[in-house]
Amino acid sequence: MNDPLTRLAGAIAARKSADPDKSWTASLLAQGPEQAAKKFGEEAVEAIIEAVKGDKMRLTEEAADVLYHLLVMLAARDVTLQDVLSALTRREGTSGIKEKARRPSAVAIQSFDEITPVANPPMRNSPNSR
Repeated sequence: MNDPLTRLAGAIAARKSADPDKSWTASLLAQGPEQAAKKFGEEAVEAIIEAVKGDKMRLTEEAADVLYHLLVMLAARDVTLQDVLSALTRREGTSGIKEKARRPSAVAIQSFDEITPVANPPMRNSPNSR
């Protein structure tokens, strides 16, 4: 596969050994997985804001930032795009409800500094979520 996302993932992987003073990606990776995750979260919030506003062009640009920072966060933990694509392939044809129920636990984020595991959090709009 030689699509833009695959090429981007390859470029990010190549920057893991680059000089952080000469590469934005290398500087993000050098800050560690926690900072990469924080930056991903910030970009995701920006995309959410644009989705709510309804500005298609700005949402598209923010979505590109989200994808980039997701790949950086994954690379910081040595998870490849292919790993994620394989997980998606395994899920094909499976109900989202059934797939989520198979997972041992989810993570509820209180803040970027504190991550607490939560066993099977209630689904939104379920009787237990109120």
